[in-house]
This record gives sequence, structure tokens and C-alpha cells, in this order.
Amino acid sequence: MNVDQTMEMLNGEKAEQLFAALYGADQTEGQKERYRELLSGYRDKFGDGDVKLFSSPGRTEISGNHTDHNHGKVLAGSINLDCVGVAAENHSSLVKIVSVTFGQEFTVDLNDLEPSRRKAGTEDLVKGLLKGFQESGYEVGGFNAYITSNVISSAGVSSSAAFEMLLCSMINTLFNGGRISTVAYAHIGKYAENHYWDKASGLLDQMACAVGGLITIDFMEPSDPKVEKIDFDFGSRNHSLIIVQTGRGHADLSADYSAVPAEMKKVAEFFGKEYCSEITEKDVIDNLAQVREYAGDRSVLRALHFFEENKRVEIMVKALKEGKFDVFLENITASGNSSWKWLQNCFTNSSYQEQGITIALALTELFIGDKKRGACRVHGGGFAGVIMAMLPNDLVDEYVEYIEKALGQGNAYRMSIRPYGAICVSEMC
Repeated sequence: MNVDQTMEMLNGEKAEQLFAALYGADQTEGQKERYRELLSGYRDKFGDGDVKLFSSPGRTEISGNHTDHNHGKVLAGSINLDCVGVAAENHSSLVKIVSVTFGQEFTVDLNDLEPSRRKAGTEDLVKGLLKGFQESGYEVGGFNAYITSNVISSAGVSSSAAFEMLLCSMINTLFNGGRISTVAYAHIGKYAENHYWDKASGLLDQMACAVGGLITIDFMEPSDPKVEKIDFDFGSRNHSLIIVQTGRGHADLSADYSAVPAEMKKVAEFFGKEYCSEITEKDVIDNLAQVREYAGDRSVLRALHFFEENKRVEIMVKALKEGKFDVFLENITASGNSSWKWLQNCFTNSSYQEQGITIALALTELFIGDKKRGACRVHGGGFAGVIMAMLPNDLVDEYVEYIEKALGQGNAYRMSIRPYGAICVSEMC
């Protein structure tokens, strides 16, 4: 379909149903207008022709903080903020990207996919994705993409992974007949971040964005992680998930992030293993003095967090399946406390007077303590970015006013879990 036909498609009944599922019934018309503006922008930049629409969500991590890179377990969900794009083949060796949100426009030649010396930025990430497809034996070709995003940037809701999975969906649809699995998407995104950003990422962000819905993932076998969708509606419990931006991004924190998996792996190394999933908590405790001397105390604490967090994921999944929402909330709090005290990813030691996350958590804990309802925790990679609060709906407006008075207006976002991951919207309408 050309641009006009695709715009007309947005008026159909299937589009109405899909947009209600993606964004909520009250957001449908506004989102359709967003897509129409995107299509118009594409036509102004690249002309008409056969185009397709794509969407890829950000993600929320509910439990399993920093466990995926050591082949642990997570509970996560895709959210109703997304990266959307229009794309079409251009029958050349050039991939042309326009990112409206970030004012970026660049071209990547498929014949030159070497990373830049600095290994940073969107262009290197795109090169890494394209190279990842090639290395995995999939087809790639030249295409035009016109993209916008409302996923909060540098804030722990995976704006980068949403972008990566959007491009994966485009390449899968345009050049591979839709045959590539979401697990393969995640591995390609991880490859791009590992080799073209020198970022020691796991698979959590990419999997949560690609698969969609509320999911639990067991990364024990990372080449084939076990993914299970959890059928649970937070709205049915009259609770909302609130993400609070604490005012600082992740741009200069790569060393902090990379140290987390490295230190956990150092503990495993003592036992001749590579990952913490290959050892037990009892192993560490039974050999504590020697492990502390070999790996260091923070490494030991981070490994203990890993073991306990895996248990929490299992408890929380079971609680959701059995409708024990109070147990679920208790373990959100426990997960947050472990991240703060054992994992120690609520601020960076290189700038210990800057503690936006811990300030936001302290204020939220005071609020929850007063109301005696709700839970909160650091969200995502940590060190900077956002926190998550799970609150009864009747407290949300009061909490938002309270936290934004302290941290600034427009910093609190009310989220919902959307049922779809990275998709070709055109093929679902």
C-alpha cells in the first residue's frame, strides 16, 4: 500500500481494535493522528510508494534486576510507550534513517559496517544491527525508515532496545518474510550493543520489547531462553504502574553497568564457572572467606542478589498466577531493597553526592509508609534514570502531585502493559 492507502487503512475496524490494545481506547484517535503525521513526514522526505508501518514498545522490568547477563530469571512487560516508524525498500545498498524525535538523519552503506572509533551513537547501533543480521545468516538490503518515539530516553525503559527491535521488525518483514523469531531479534540487538557500543548488555531489554505482554524469561540457556506469557491484568486489581524520571540519564555510566555482570562472573570464576547460574548460593556461603578474597565483597553481595532475585521471580510469577497480589507487591519491595543494599545500583560511587534515584525512592517509601499501600523499587539498569511505583488507583493522582512537586513537573508517567511486542502494524490491520 502507498502512503494514502495506508492512511486509509488506519480508519478501519482492525486498526481501531489494534490501537485500543496497544495504547488504550482513550488514546486511539491521538495515536492514529501520530501515525498519519509520520506517514506525511515519510512522503515529504522519501516520496510515495509501497510502505509499511511498524511499532516497538519500551519495557518495564518488574523483577529480576541485573540477572539476565548471568543467565538468571526476570519478570518484565512491554509498555504503552513505543517507537514507531514507516519503512520501505529502496533497492540499493543504503539504509537511510530519519529520527524525528532526536533530530537525526544519516545513511549507512551495507558495504561499510565497521563501527566508528568512538563506538557510540545511533549510527553505530544501526551498523551493529545490520552486521548482526548478516552474521546470523539473514538477508539485509537497503531501505528508508522514518521514525519517531515517545519512549522516555535514557531512563531505564529501554528506548534503545525499542529502537533496535523496531529495526529488527522492519528488516524481518522487508527482507526475510517474517521468518525470524523474537529470540533472534534479541540476540542481534545484544550483539549490536556488545560489539558496536562496547556495552555488556544482556538479553532482557530486547526480549521484553520484542515479545510483548507480561512475560517471565529464564535465561539459563541464553541461545534459547524460555519465555512464558503471564495472563494478568493490573487494572483488575485497581493498581497502576508509575515510572518516575529522577533527572539524570545513562550516557556516562557504561563502566558502572559493565561492572555488575563482571563482578558476578568473578564469583562464578572462583568455582571454575563462567556465570552465576552455574553455581549455587550455598557454594558461595560455604566458601565465603576464599570467595571474598578472590572476588571482593561487592562482587559477593551482587552474586547473593542474583540468587535471591531468581527466587523472587519464581515467587512473583506464582503469586500472579494464583491471584495473590499482596505477595506480588511484597516481593517488588523486597526486590527493590536488594537492588539498593546488595546489588548497589541506586547511585554511582564516582558521583556519590548525586543520588536522584535514592532520593526518589526515599520520598516514595515515605508516601507508601504513610498510606500503608503500594510498593516501589529502582527500575532498569539503575545508577541513574527512573524508579517504579505500583500504587492503588485512588492514590495515583496524589502521588504524582507529591513526587512532581519534589522532583519537577512532568516527571511521573502512568503506564500500562501492552499485549504486543515489536510488530508490523500494517500486517495486523
